[in-house]
Amino acid sequence: MARWMRRAAVATERQVNAAAVDPTNQDLPETARAVAEAIANAGGRALVVGGWVRDRLLGLDSKDVDLEAYRLDAKTLREVLARVGPVNMVGESFTVYKVADVDVSLPRRESKTGRGHKAFAVIGDPFMSPAEAARRRDFTVNAIAWDPLTGEYLDPFGGRGDLEARRLRMVDAATFGDDSLRVLRGLQLAARFDLEMDDATKHVCRRLPLDDLPAERIWGEIEKLLLRAARPSAGWRLARELGVVAQLFPEVQALIDCPQEPEWHPEGDVWVHTLMVVDEARTRIDDLPYPKQVAVMLGAVCHDLGKPATTAFSDGRIRSMEHEQAGVAPSATLLDRLNIHSVGGFDVRAQVLGIVAHHLKPLSFFKAATPVSDGAFRRLAQKVDLELLARVAESDCLGRGGSFDCSGIGWFLARARALGVEHAPPAPLLLGRHLLALGLSPGPRIGAVLRQVYEQQLEGRVQSVDDGVALARTLIADGDGIADPRGAAGDE
Repeated sequence: MARWMRRAAVATERQVNAAAVDPTNQDLPETARAVAEAIANAGGRALVVGGWVRDRLLGLDSKDVDLEAYRLDAKTLREVLARVGPVNMVGESFTVYKVADVDVSLPRRESKTGRGHKAFAVIGDPFMSPAEAARRRDFTVNAIAWDPLTGEYLDPFGGRGDLEARRLRMVDAATFGDDSLRVLRGLQLAARFDLEMDDATKHVCRRLPLDDLPAERIWGEIEKLLLRAARPSAGWRLARELGVVAQLFPEVQALIDCPQEPEWHPEGDVWVHTLMVVDEARTRIDDLPYPKQVAVMLGAVCHDLGKPATTAFSDGRIRSMEHEQAGVAPSATLLDRLNIHSVGGFDVRAQVLGIVAHHLKPLSFFKAATPVSDGAFRRLAQKVDLELLARVAESDCLGRGGSFDCSGIGWFLARARALGVEHAPPAPLLLGRHLLALGLSPGPRIGAVLRQVYEQQLEGRVQSVDDGVALARTLIADGDGIADPRGAAGDE
């Protein structure tokens, strides 16, 4: 029986788009090729599947290689892989092995067992045909397989034609809706690869509730949309069309039809402006480390979330007074929904909220009637990374219709760099040990003295440890007259 099944599988493979052959495989990682050869030598067949194949057809680099192994059971497959290198099991229930940086799995049969994107019963079946295995995939452009030893493409659902037509189409209407995460995956794929989702797929996506998705899975797809698409706005527009914005991001939904003063925003409502800002921000992050990329892009998305609550007609004009501070609460709610906090030790959440609360500061500093003090820059640096703030502020300035002078942003950033506070405020010169050396006992007074000295350091009046010690002596001599400046308003 097993021999008959193997012959049937081989025959089916030959029938699946056998004419589509590409003899080159020089771009395949050496480990993947070695794995494919070892599987073939054992009587099996290895096919490269998923995003690597799609990216190869688009002429794009792709790091992750996934192989599906046919005609070998799980035990035999592991033994074969062990001849290539150390084998780690990364998905025991799905029979997924990792050899170096290559994932190798058996083709799988899936059946829905309940609600949620993880509620599936999965069974590995090495004697499935490639066409059967491809049917479980989400979109046709991800359902193309490639034989690295023969160069043959196996494309049972027309994914190559869809790539050429720039079309994003579901593989199987009967099962596509089993996994609601596919709706979000469609957003980022459409934006990243400039694809147009077809009407039938849109119809299914609109009908799917998304309340079963955990925060980390939602963020996983939104992160790809924001950071990997050249124009994230395309994915956000599709998200609005499919009802995703209304379901998952009501704070962003509120931007739709929120008016703006035409003199300053001829492009239209706050939604249109925000999408333009997001696209501008995307052009300003490639030189940043990943956590800061995330902060800039989320800052761009959230920067005007305070406008719906503050927009009003006044003296014949549309105004959104104090929308910066009003945007902090809805931004925090959105970040909570995505479970965004620190990334790699960098406090992304604090930076996003700081960007939202102060995104008008760079231009307002530049346009101030009287010169803004160095202390104002140093105090602002306590609240947000000034370089990240400048990048979002510039995106905000340019993300409009018409032509506006945004040169003040460059002045702001140059000033921050000249002061050395573009990423953080200055470190305190005076420390607790200095006060202990002066004979001050541990207690609240130490904190009060340190804060007062640091305030003077921010103003530039304390420029060395000796300056700080001298001021501290004066404050200590005042005894109970030491004031706690924490409640004092800053100079901004």
